[in-house]
Amino acid sequence: MYQVYVIQNAEGRFYIGLSEDVSKRLVDHNEGVSKWTKARGPWQLVWSGDSMTLTEARKLENLLKAQKGGSGFYRMTGLIRPQGQSGS
Repeated sequence: MYQVYVIQNAEGRFYIGLSEDVSKRLVDHNEGVSKWTKARGPWQLVWSGDSMTLTEARKLENLLKAQKGGSGFYRMTGLIRPQGQSGS
């Protein structure tokens, strides 16, 4: 089973991913294993979804990525939009 997760750095940037082991994956992000997150950390987990199949997790991950920065992303995750940001 897989979980979709959202991590955030001190600058407020989000990274959306999926994993069978979110805790281990967070360690990977903070230790520089992931190319995109390597120089942008440290990261903290701010949201994770329910366990689901790989197919379901990929669909949710892609949907969240398509919504990132917009109101759909915040509505779906329950995260609070930083003040001063507007979105669709």
